[in-house]
Amino acid sequence: MQTAAPELPIDARALSKLRWRCRRGLLENDLFIERFFSRHASTLNQRQADALSRLMDLSDNDLLDLLLARQSQVEGLEMDADCAEVLALLRNTH
Repeated sequence: MQTAAPELPIDARALSKLRWRCRRGLLENDLFIERFFSRHASTLNQRQADALSRLMDLSDNDLLDLLLARQSQVEGLEMDADCAEVLALLRNTH
């Protein structure tokens, strides 16, 4: 039986580009995102980075609705397991 390869953290350049990509127009979104990066930047893997990037394709208002759990699904985003995982990390206040 083969075990899954460990998911290595993304490199510093990819992390820097992702941080830039995550800049938002709403302060509320930025607060969630900055807290996420302060907690998870050192362990963020490519799968999670891709999911975060898909979340960043949303409008600011749709993203905020997801972050505040006002909606569980928004148009234009397939909420797969990776997006759900990153969304849970973004929402986690502990």
